[in-house]
Amino acid sequence: MKTVFVTVGTTSFDDLIVNITSSEVVKALLDLGYTDVVLQVGRGSVAPDPRSCPGLRVEAFSFKESISDNIQLADLVISHAGAGSCLEALGAGKPLLVVVNDKLMDNHQLELAKQLQAESHLLYCTCSTLLQTLRNMDLSTLVPFLPGQPQNFANFLDKAVGLV
Repeated sequence: MKTVFVTVGTTSFDDLIVNITSSEVVKALLDLGYTDVVLQVGRGSVAPDPRSCPGLRVEAFSFKESISDNIQLADLVISHAGAGSCLEALGAGKPLLVVVNDKLMDNHQLELAKQLQAESHLLYCTCSTLLQTLRNMDLSTLVPFLPGQPQNFANFLDKAVGLV
Protein backbone atom coordinates (compact mmCIF):
# COMPACT_ATOMS: atom_id res chain seq x y z
CA MET A 1 0.00 0.00 0.00
CA LYS A 2 1.38 3.39 -1.02
CA THR A 3 -0.68 6.44 -0.08
CA VAL A 4 -0.96 10.02 -1.30
CA PHE A 5 -2.59 12.47 1.10
CA VAL A 6 -3.96 15.63 -0.51
CA THR A 7 -4.90 18.60 1.68
CA VAL A 8 -6.35 22.00 0.90
CA GLY A 9 -6.46 23.06 4.56
CA THR A 10 -9.42 25.20 5.55
CA THR A 11 -9.68 26.75 2.09
CA SER A 12 -11.51 25.89 -1.09
CA PHE A 13 -9.19 24.68 -3.85
CA ASP A 14 -11.48 22.74 -6.17
CA ASP A 15 -9.00 23.01 -9.07
CA LEU A 16 -6.54 20.86 -7.12
CA ILE A 17 -9.14 18.20 -6.32
CA VAL A 18 -10.34 18.13 -9.94
CA ASN A 19 -6.73 17.80 -11.18
CA ILE A 20 -5.80 15.05 -8.71
CA THR A 21 -8.79 12.96 -9.81
CA SER A 22 -8.28 13.55 -13.54
CA SER A 23 -7.55 10.44 -15.59
CA GLU A 24 -4.05 11.66 -16.52
CA VAL A 25 -3.00 12.33 -12.92
CA VAL A 26 -4.58 9.08 -11.72
CA LYS A 27 -2.50 7.24 -14.33
CA ALA A 28 0.66 9.09 -13.25
CA LEU A 29 0.01 8.17 -9.59
CA LEU A 30 -0.56 4.53 -10.54
CA ASP A 31 2.65 4.57 -12.61
CA LEU A 32 4.48 5.81 -9.49
CA GLY A 33 3.10 2.86 -7.51
CA TYR A 34 0.48 4.66 -5.44
CA THR A 35 -2.56 2.61 -4.47
CA ASP A 36 -4.53 4.97 -2.22
CA VAL A 37 -5.48 8.64 -2.32
CA VAL A 38 -6.94 10.43 0.68
CA LEU A 39 -8.44 13.83 -0.15
CA GLN A 40 -9.11 16.56 2.40
CA VAL A 41 -11.32 18.87 0.35
CA GLY A 42 -11.90 21.68 2.89
CA ARG A 43 -14.59 24.17 1.93
CA GLY A 44 -14.57 23.02 -1.68
CA SER A 45 -17.69 22.15 -3.60
CA VAL A 46 -16.19 19.26 -5.59
CA ALA A 47 -17.16 15.85 -4.25
CA PRO A 48 -14.73 13.43 -5.90
CA ASP A 49 -16.26 10.29 -7.34
CA PRO A 50 -14.04 7.32 -6.44
CA ARG A 51 -15.21 5.63 -9.66
CA SER A 52 -13.41 8.36 -11.62
CA CYS A 53 -10.10 7.00 -10.28
CA PRO A 54 -9.98 3.37 -11.48
CA GLY A 55 -7.14 1.47 -9.82
CA LEU A 56 -6.89 3.79 -6.82
CA ARG A 57 -8.70 3.50 -3.50
CA VAL A 58 -10.10 6.98 -2.82
CA GLU A 59 -11.29 8.43 0.45
CA ALA A 60 -12.48 12.03 0.84
CA PHE A 61 -13.49 14.23 3.75
CA SER A 62 -13.99 17.95 4.36
CA PHE A 63 -12.51 18.51 7.81
CA LYS A 64 -11.36 16.62 10.87
CA GLU A 65 -9.94 17.76 14.17
CA SER A 66 -6.45 16.73 13.10
CA ILE A 67 -4.90 15.53 9.85
CA SER A 68 -1.65 14.47 11.51
CA ASP A 69 -2.58 10.77 11.26
CA ASN A 70 -3.25 11.18 7.54
CA ILE A 71 0.12 12.87 7.11
CA GLN A 72 1.91 10.18 9.14
CA LEU A 73 0.38 7.40 7.02
CA ALA A 74 1.15 9.11 3.70
CA ASP A 75 4.07 8.26 1.45
CA LEU A 76 3.57 11.60 -0.33
CA VAL A 77 1.72 14.72 0.77
CA ILE A 78 0.28 17.00 -1.89
CA SER A 79 -0.79 20.26 -0.30
CA HIS A 80 -1.97 23.76 -0.99
CA ALA A 81 0.74 26.29 -0.10
CA GLY A 82 -0.59 27.32 3.31
CA ALA A 83 2.22 27.73 5.84
CA GLY A 84 0.49 25.55 8.45
CA SER A 85 -0.06 22.63 6.08
CA CYS A 86 3.49 22.89 4.73
CA LEU A 87 5.03 23.03 8.18
CA GLU A 88 3.00 20.05 9.43
CA ALA A 89 4.01 17.85 6.47
CA LEU A 90 7.65 18.94 6.56
CA GLY A 91 7.77 18.52 10.34
CA ALA A 92 6.55 14.94 9.91
CA GLY A 93 9.41 14.30 7.50
CA LYS A 94 7.13 13.53 4.58
CA PRO A 95 7.92 14.22 0.93
CA LEU A 96 5.87 17.28 0.03
CA LEU A 97 4.56 18.52 -3.29
CA VAL A 98 2.96 21.94 -2.91
CA VAL A 99 0.41 23.06 -5.48
CA VAL A 100 0.21 26.84 -5.52
CA ASN A 101 -3.19 28.31 -6.27
CA ASP A 102 -2.22 30.76 -9.00
CA LYS A 103 -5.72 32.27 -8.96
CA LEU A 104 -5.03 33.97 -5.62
CA MET A 105 -4.13 37.64 -5.71
CA ASP A 106 -1.10 38.86 -3.73
CA ASN A 107 0.16 35.31 -3.58
CA HIS A 108 2.53 35.07 -0.60
CA GLN A 109 2.07 31.30 -0.86
CA LEU A 110 4.13 31.28 -4.05
CA GLU A 111 7.00 33.04 -2.25
CA LEU A 112 6.92 30.45 0.55
CA ALA A 113 6.86 27.54 -1.91
CA LYS A 114 9.68 29.03 -4.01
CA GLN A 115 11.89 29.54 -0.97
CA LEU A 116 11.28 26.04 0.43
CA GLN A 117 11.93 24.49 -2.99
CA ALA A 118 15.11 26.55 -3.38
CA GLU A 119 16.29 24.96 -0.14
CA SER A 120 15.25 21.49 -1.44
CA HIS A 121 12.65 20.90 1.28
CA LEU A 122 9.75 20.41 -1.15
CA LEU A 123 8.69 20.54 -4.77
CA TYR A 124 6.07 22.96 -5.97
CA CYS A 125 3.92 23.41 -9.04
CA THR A 126 0.56 24.82 -10.11
CA CYS A 127 -2.50 22.87 -11.18
CA SER A 128 -1.47 23.31 -14.81
CA THR A 129 1.99 21.80 -14.17
CA LEU A 130 0.94 19.11 -11.65
CA LEU A 131 0.93 16.23 -14.13
CA GLN A 132 4.38 17.06 -15.52
CA THR A 133 5.76 17.56 -12.01
CA LEU A 134 4.50 14.14 -10.91
CA ARG A 135 6.02 12.51 -13.99
CA ASN A 136 9.42 14.20 -13.48
CA MET A 137 9.78 14.44 -9.69
CA ASP A 138 12.64 12.81 -7.82
CA LEU A 139 11.69 12.74 -4.16
CA SER A 140 15.13 11.42 -3.22
CA THR A 141 16.57 14.91 -3.79
CA LEU A 142 14.52 16.44 -0.97
CA VAL A 143 16.29 17.55 2.21
CA PRO A 144 14.55 17.19 5.61
CA PHE A 145 13.25 20.37 7.20
CA LEU A 146 14.30 20.20 10.83
CA PRO A 147 11.22 20.49 13.07
CA GLY A 148 11.09 21.95 16.53
CA GLN A 149 12.55 25.34 15.69
CA PRO A 150 9.50 27.62 15.44
CA GLN A 151 11.57 30.83 15.57
CA ASN A 152 13.67 29.65 12.64
CA PHE A 153 10.48 28.96 10.69
CA ALA A 154 9.04 32.36 11.64
CA ASN A 155 12.25 34.06 10.47
CA PHE A 156 12.19 31.98 7.29
CA LEU A 157 8.56 32.92 6.66
CA ASP A 158 9.29 36.61 7.19
CA LYS A 159 12.13 36.36 4.66
CA ALA A 160 10.02 34.41 2.17
CA VAL A 161 7.20 36.94 2.16
CA GLY A 162 9.56 39.92 2.09
CA LEU A 163 9.12 41.29 5.61
CA VAL A 164 12.87 41.40 6.29
